[in-house]
Amino acid sequence: MADLLARDAIRLHERAGSRDEAIRRCGAVLVEVGAVAPAYVDAMLAREESVSTYIGEGVAIPHGTLHGKESVRRDALAVLRFPDGVDWDGFDVRVCVAIAAVGDGHVDILARLAAVLMDPAQAQRLRNSTNVDEVITILEEEPS
Repeated sequence: MADLLARDAIRLHERAGSRDEAIRRCGAVLVEVGAVAPAYVDAMLAREESVSTYIGEGVAIPHGTLHGKESVRRDALAVLRFPDGVDWDGFDVRVCVAIAAVGDGHVDILARLAAVLMDPAQAQRLRNSTNVDEVITILEEEPS
């Protein structure tokens, strides 16, 4: 997972006044770590307009459209925590796992994220984590 989720792509004290602002923050982190060109952020916003990326338990997985893949330089993830929450079309989102992918290297992380979200205690642990190492551990450890 280290090749997909760099420590500097985990931000645990973010703020956003809207869903779109949260998506822009997620995209900005992917740009900062060199995973995508700035145009990818527009593809992330376009994806959200067509299909919500909210997946439950206070988590959204913003990512770009198929057309946006041309702006992806390498597969990567970013994890942003919004302690005050973000209104995501009526849902309270506390964590965004932003995805940039050309290939399928992110599929294992998504499977792990699904396992975390199916366990309410683990989902709460992810939403409440204020420690980068703990976030990595939550996403790497095998489901119980």
